[in-house]
Amino acid sequence: MKVVLGIYLIICLKGLFTPTLCDASISTHDIQLKLHNTYVFTLDFKNQSTADEIVTLEVQHKDILKLNRSEFNVSDYVNTVLPVQVTAVGAGHSDIYANSTTNKTDLRDIYLRVTVFKNDGLNTFSSVIGWIYFVAWSISFYPQIYINWKRKSVVGLNFDFIALNIVGFCLYSLFNLGLFYIPEIKDEYSHRYPRGLNPVKTNDIVFSVHAACATLLTIIQCSLYERNEQRVSTTARTILGIFGVFILISIIISAAGVIHWLDFLYYCSYVKLTITLIKYVPQAYMNYKRKSTIGWSIGNIFLDFTGGMLSMLQMIVDSYNYDDWVSIFGDPTKFGLGLFSVAFDIFFIIQHYVLYRHSNYETDYK
Repeated sequence: MKVVLGIYLIICLKGLFTPTLCDASISTHDIQLKLHNTYVFTLDFKNQSTADEIVTLEVQHKDILKLNRSEFNVSDYVNTVLPVQVTAVGAGHSDIYANSTTNKTDLRDIYLRVTVFKNDGLNTFSSVIGWIYFVAWSISFYPQIYINWKRKSVVGLNFDFIALNIVGFCLYSLFNLGLFYIPEIKDEYSHRYPRGLNPVKTNDIVFSVHAACATLLTIIQCSLYERNEQRVSTTARTILGIFGVFILISIIISAAGVIHWLDFLYYCSYVKLTITLIKYVPQAYMNYKRKSTIGWSIGNIFLDFTGGMLSMLQMIVDSYNYDDWVSIFGDPTKFGLGLFSVAFDIFFIIQHYVLYRHSNYETDYK
């Protein structure tokens, strides 16, 4: 009994003499700011500790942002709102975060991501471009679906391309849905990148799921309409089999706790990127072998070409407007994939209008 009372007394005394941590919050975490403009955000402090504490606001890139105040004593602003003015002095991206002298204040919520742009018109232009290429890519599946229906034949449409496409878009949909909707995965992303934005947006989900459904409809057409001797090649089956084993192993080690489910989703995205790099090759080779593009919709190519060109144009416009050329030259994956797709589209256009313009192959279907 004496031992229990002694422990209880120690706990009570510890509660009396241990200062309460101060909770700090910020009014917003993300802002867009035009060059030379200012913005006022606020800090809120509650449950002040007994000791004075100096908090310093740190700017990641001082050539982009300037604060009207960067250091203050928490005790002067307890249970009140502290306004802080940030001025954009250069274009680009920069973070603002806080440090403390005594660590008695919980500063995890004090961070601000700021994007500074040069021109309002370019900002609007970039947004319009984004929606146009989103629509172009979304409807690019339908010319092929229409031509299949009109001909009641899929002869000329390469089955390897379709097989790679459905796997790629299913994995892309899985990545987007998992990172956008599953709380555990979202929490893991926030833990791994505490100041990072979730890269998946609503339009990413709409596009990927719609693309998978449109490709599935094309596969159904392949099973209903005339296809001659066309089938998925052994090479494509082998590639898809390797991808399948890789995904299966990733699922197993994720379920066993060896890696996080977030890592599994990233592996799915890597497979999708690989498929994007190779999926056009079978169709291009088939056109060459047949010396014809009949059965392969040129409308699909024009829409894909439009989407790819506008996607790269948006990246260039944003890089200039935000003075962020690193997004292209420092991490060229997205730009490179867009350029690769456009290059294949140009090749398909040359095949259709130049190389095989007078093809007599399957003249009944012209």
